[in-house]
Amino acid sequence: MNRKNFVKTMIAGAAVGSLSTLHKITSDLKDSEKLMPALFVGHGSPMNGILDNEFSQKWSTLANKIPKPAAVLVVSAHWYTKGTKVTAMDFPATIHDFGGFPRELFEVQYKAPGNPELAKETSALIKSTSVELDHEWGLDHGAWVIVKHMYPNADIPVLQLSIDCTKPPTYHYQLAQELYELRKKRVLIIGSGNMVHNLRMVAWDKINDNYGYDWALELNQKFKSLIESKDHDSLIHYKNLGQAANLAIPSPDHYLPLLYTLGLQGKKDEVSFFNDKAVAGSLTMTSVELNSL
Repeated sequence: MNRKNFVKTMIAGAAVGSLSTLHKITSDLKDSEKLMPALFVGHGSPMNGILDNEFSQKWSTLANKIPKPAAVLVVSAHWYTKGTKVTAMDFPATIHDFGGFPRELFEVQYKAPGNPELAKETSALIKSTSVELDHEWGLDHGAWVIVKHMYPNADIPVLQLSIDCTKPPTYHYQLAQELYELRKKRVLIIGSGNMVHNLRMVAWDKINDNYGYDWALELNQKFKSLIESKDHDSLIHYKNLGQAANLAIPSPDHYLPLLYTLGLQGKKDEVSFFNDKAVAGSLTMTSVELNSL
């Protein structure tokens, strides 16, 4: 066999192997008696993707604590679209959707597979709107910065669901409720954003400090109290929470992923918080775990 034919054979074999793996992953999406946990994760700076710090360490620890998922579906603050979309390619690209960071961050490639069959199933579950199967996006830093630490071997399929920028908060909360069945199929759903996120008011002299303005700490505590009491209506209508809410959420992109997580909450789910810290004055890393124990 000449070199050219040898290369063709090797490529074909690799493709067959990849497809076999994807088929196994898809067939493994069976109903489970126990619900998969659901998470809201404050992802913070893209640098958390390569730093070994208290936030990334907690992501790693959490992955070892919860059951291993059959797949991960991320609702990221950084995929803001007109209409709702879900990634449906075999192998999503790693998107470096930021600027001004070290070269090392741009060199990260998180080569997790996708799962087109799960994308189709996710689309079919959502009845309130049509969901486009997307083959262009990939994994933005709201997804891979977290999942890279949770599942460093990149051996679990990762998909993203976009946030329709034309819709109000109620729409997103109700859409999330339609995804509840995926928790029975061992799909880990992660809302990725930040509860308090005002980049215009960042205290640059405290960029690496666990520091929060009074209004940021006040509202962060208010959010936690409302989440613990399951007062989702107040969280959906966050604009009624006063001036602190206006400062904390100047635009809804980083807040709406929280509503996707809360929309997945079942009657038996217990709430716990992790990475409950403010950084740089106007950001909070506070994260939520829903677990039926």
